[in-house]
Amino acid sequence: MSQKQMKEAFVSNHNGTSVLEITEGLCLPALCILCRGLLIIASQHLCCSSHTWRTRFFIDFAFLIVPLVTTLTIFASFVLLEYLIVIIFGAGLLYETYCRRTCYARMPVGKILEKFLKISIESEYIPAISCFRVINSAFTAVAILAVDFPLFPRRFAKTELYGTGAMDFGVGGFIFGTAMVCPEVRRKYTKGSRLYLTKSLYSVWPLVFLGVGRLVIIKSIGYQEHITEYGVHWNFFFTLIVVKLITSLLLIIFPLNKSWIVAISITVFYQLALDFTPLRRLILYGSDGSGTRVGLLNANREGIISTLGYVAIHMAGVQTGSYVLKKRSHIKDWIKVACCILLTAIGFFISLYIVQVNVEVASRRMANLAFCIWIVASCLILLSSLLLGDIILNFAKFLIKGATVPCSWKIIQSPAANRKYSESLVSEAERKEPTLCLITAMNRNQLIFFLLSNVTTGLVNLLVDTLHSSTLWALFVLNLYMFTNCLVIYVLHLQDRTVKFW
Repeated sequence: MSQKQMKEAFVSNHNGTSVLEITEGLCLPALCILCRGLLIIASQHLCCSSHTWRTRFFIDFAFLIVPLVTTLTIFASFVLLEYLIVIIFGAGLLYETYCRRTCYARMPVGKILEKFLKISIESEYIPAISCFRVINSAFTAVAILAVDFPLFPRRFAKTELYGTGAMDFGVGGFIFGTAMVCPEVRRKYTKGSRLYLTKSLYSVWPLVFLGVGRLVIIKSIGYQEHITEYGVHWNFFFTLIVVKLITSLLLIIFPLNKSWIVAISITVFYQLALDFTPLRRLILYGSDGSGTRVGLLNANREGIISTLGYVAIHMAGVQTGSYVLKKRSHIKDWIKVACCILLTAIGFFISLYIVQVNVEVASRRMANLAFCIWIVASCLILLSSLLLGDIILNFAKFLIKGATVPCSWKIIQSPAANRKYSESLVSEAERKEPTLCLITAMNRNQLIFFLLSNVTTGLVNLLVDTLHSSTLWALFVLNLYMFTNCLVIYVLHLQDRTVKFW
């Protein structure tokens, strides 16, 4: 076998792992982000000095990126131990913050909580959504290179026919995250107007360029491909284009608050078509039943037909975004939102179990009903974890006068009777968004980070024999790869540059 064939075989024919294991790994970054915020608060209170950009970058990298790398590699079988370490560390920081509080120092904890529930926060910006998008981007960036090394567990690789692999979450999570902040949800322009349709069509041209560019480069250099992922010519960017165009038309016809009905209708009818028509056979085995790749549809059948499932995931993301981005100011309202999303996620996981037992097991290749339910459930539980984490972080900020954390809600009103004290909670530093933040940097230039990750992944594969790399060498390469990508994006952010093509 050639090197290309060996690498293709190495990432093919896998059956995935349990939904529980993927969920455990997915929610760990939410705890890490909480610990990162608590550490920043503690260091501000104890050191009374602001961090340099280098210090803040290393803190963010250590708490966001390093745990993702280790969870997907050497600690893949010890996720619960990682949870225990992170929870103990976070609980210790929170207890230390409570003991050293500068606000309500003589008040019992019950009264403090009662006052905390009455505070108002700046809710124009939802940090949990930014963190969601960044976690998905970082997770994808680590996985697309780590999968080529032996230390990456094969059960996390993309599944061949049925099952749930950790890498199967990437595309669905990206589409869901994008849908939550799409122009329709943010009411960027008037629905049904000519400008709306023109903007939607114009916004896909960079994706056309990227999709065609990736296709030409991959074919010209003979880079390894997993054909059954999308097909011979199809790729992720083409899926994004079709999803964007279809959902733009659907959102002209249907109101935002009915997006969940559209999502359910698409998945149900699509599953019925899989069950009662030759559609499933076409996706899995081609029009002749022997896996033919002759003709445009046969060559790209997985990518073309699975877009129906991704359209449904996008519409579910639109529904979630329109609910989360509603104007709310009180912390108690956001607690209700987080709990509601968490309960909805649990309901989806129960539905997933029922569907997989009685209908069909999840299949990334088809993006069937079970796959769509799994993606939405995983997205919702991650989002609820991030919301609850930010609420806890704001409680810590509530206890320390003048505490600030990048990419976190800002307290804008206190229930204290003393107006002067109430105003003091909003320090001068907090009125201006802190810029030293890797999360904000990655969210700001998410597409550039994704493209950079793909380019550097290709370079590493061309320069390094990944199949025969030792564990220590693979860890070094993965961390250096992520460090380089993150540093480039961080420097762009420090220079106040947002790279957009449209």
